[in-house]
Amino acid sequence: MHEPFIIPVSYQGQEYEFKARFERWGYTHRIAVLIDEMTFTFEPDEEGGYRALINPEQPMAPIPMNLHLLQTIAEKLAKLSNA
Repeated sequence: MHEPFIIPVSYQGQEYEFKARFERWGYTHRIAVLIDEMTFTFEPDEEGGYRALINPEQPMAPIPMNLHLLQTIAEKLAKLSNA
């Protein structure tokens, strides 16, 4: 299942839709999310939530990434995986 899908997220009073794709990763999975032309990989953590990773070979964003937005997306993914 590598078909792209959309993750709807409410952030700071606005609705956003981010393109994402599910990736099998050994015995677990990762979800790659496109945010402002950068791909962030979210993987399950030990507490049942998700953590965001960035590929070190990927060029850095011209503006700093909003960590609260990444946290909001991680929380949304955790809710979806428990649904």
